[in-house]
Amino acid sequence: MNAQINFPVSDLIAGYVVSYDAEDGIFVLHTSDRREFKVKLSPMAYAKVIQNFDEAYIDATGTMGAWLTPGRFLFVYGVFYPDSDVFDGKQVVFAGKKAEEYVFEKQDWWIKQVYALGKFYIKAQFGEDAIDYRYYRTDLSVSGQRSSVNFRQETDTISRLVYGFATAFMMTGEDQFLEAAEKGTEYLREHMRFVDKDEDIIYWYHAIDVQGEKEQKIFASEFGDDYDAIPAYEQIYALAGPIQTYRCTGDRRILHDAEQTIKLFDKFFLDQSEYGGYFSHLDPLMLDPRSESLGRNQARKNWNSVGDHAPAYLINLWLATGEQKYADMLEYTFDTIEKYFPDYDNSPFVQERFYEDWSHDTTWGWQQNRAVVGHNLKIAWNLMRMNSLKPKEKYVELAKKISDLMPGVGSDQQRGGWYDVVERLLDNNSGYHQFVWHDRKAWWQQEQAILAYLIMGGALDSDEYHRHGREAAAFYNAWFLDLEDGGIYFNVLANGIPYLAGGNERAKGSHSMSGYHSFELCYLAAVYTNFLIAKHPMDFYFKPLPNGFPDGILRVSPDILPPGSVAIAGVEIDGQPYENFDAQQLTVQLPDTQERVKVKVRLIPTN
Repeated sequence: MNAQINFPVSDLIAGYVVSYDAEDGIFVLHTSDRREFKVKLSPMAYAKVIQNFDEAYIDATGTMGAWLTPGRFLFVYGVFYPDSDVFDGKQVVFAGKKAEEYVFEKQDWWIKQVYALGKFYIKAQFGEDAIDYRYYRTDLSVSGQRSSVNFRQETDTISRLVYGFATAFMMTGEDQFLEAAEKGTEYLREHMRFVDKDEDIIYWYHAIDVQGEKEQKIFASEFGDDYDAIPAYEQIYALAGPIQTYRCTGDRRILHDAEQTIKLFDKFFLDQSEYGGYFSHLDPLMLDPRSESLGRNQARKNWNSVGDHAPAYLINLWLATGEQKYADMLEYTFDTIEKYFPDYDNSPFVQERFYEDWSHDTTWGWQQNRAVVGHNLKIAWNLMRMNSLKPKEKYVELAKKISDLMPGVGSDQQRGGWYDVVERLLDNNSGYHQFVWHDRKAWWQQEQAILAYLIMGGALDSDEYHRHGREAAAFYNAWFLDLEDGGIYFNVLANGIPYLAGGNERAKGSHSMSGYHSFELCYLAAVYTNFLIAKHPMDFYFKPLPNGFPDGILRVSPDILPPGSVAIAGVEIDGQPYENFDAQQLTVQLPDTQERVKVKVRLIPTN
């Protein structure tokens, strides 16, 4: 028998107004799963509108009652009392000033947000001085202060920050962001890259420790899950920042690094047997995925080793080059995911860890037989991208299967937002997939939900998927933005309050958090919203090196979108109109010059 809750509980409700009785001050709200709550506004209740970085507080207290119109989406924070069926509302957060408005669907919402994030990380990592990655620190405090005790520089976190800076430049044209991206890429090449001439490959160090002018390279991973091994995901994310920079600059050295790193994947991580797929770890001495020294990582495959190629670097590499070999590699990874990851006879969640023969590994480390909610959403999102490159009914079917199942098992349908890690199987005595550690909500998993449902809603013209995307974006923008110190909170509690108890979850920079997911979200949420849903134009910026891109062709497609979704409306070079472009093929023929030029491309939705 469950214990009775006989004390007041503060909590959050997210939902849509059903009705409002101004006389008694009670309104009815229905949640995402259409449960209804009665809410009475406290005499001291106050209201605001979701605000972006660098925006003034928008007070809505005086208009709160008039805004409680049917269908309007909002959050209300308050108190449940055990002797009342009416929720005592203390704070209301509206999604927009108008009844049907969602502020984050404005054309420039995500552009402004990425600009603020870029400025935050520039200041946090380099202060007011010149951009110098010798002073980069993996760890940043909640206020953006660099660690004064940890001098480790991790390859992946630098690469992820470089991704963020390159993305911010593409969206805003702010030259300081490109400078930070290029200097970061150069730093990675000089300090974290290992060129193996014997094997004709490149791989990347785990990290370096910097003390003044002294530098100690750390080859194998030193994290508990991957200790003394070369994990595939570290090599994958080492390419994330440089490849996004390549999209802006066409630096051929970056392309060469990517080609040689992919040789590493194909030569050592790729399972050449009849099973196929990519192994998750290599022994650092022999580059052998089957070495006994790997322990629990011996001859294993996982989500990261197969699925992370596409979003981290491979889609962007294909967008920048149009090379068929990268399209083929993308197709191979997605066919592998579609074939081996579903496990719907046993669980609504995909399986994520495997032995060499694709049998399920349900005893590995912390994961056991557990699901990372965001990985399911990440599969749906990226399947829809791939389907626009090479349409396959099985891609769409799996994406829809995931998108239909996930709200009921992975989202918080009362408060909004998406959970972290849950048990894949139901406990015999519970109808809920129980939380592994907590019910907190991580910033990166909100990103996966937003992008999955926005592209599903836009590509499939589905109001239902769009609704889930809107709700996820509303939760993220209402609760994850640190409007005081800048940056994005790592975790919030289930009710949206920032979780700042300590450790990585208090930080704005750590092994887990750098300038990747939050910048990627800004970029692709803007792309999907503006081109597939709200039908707004967007500008993109590039600064190619002379003789960089082959044949002087700059490819400007913002993402893999449904064919015919966008076209070039106009191009400027160094501020002057330029006409040598193919509007439908989304390419610009760069001028024949030895001077570096700045290219601004306006794209418009076409259907």
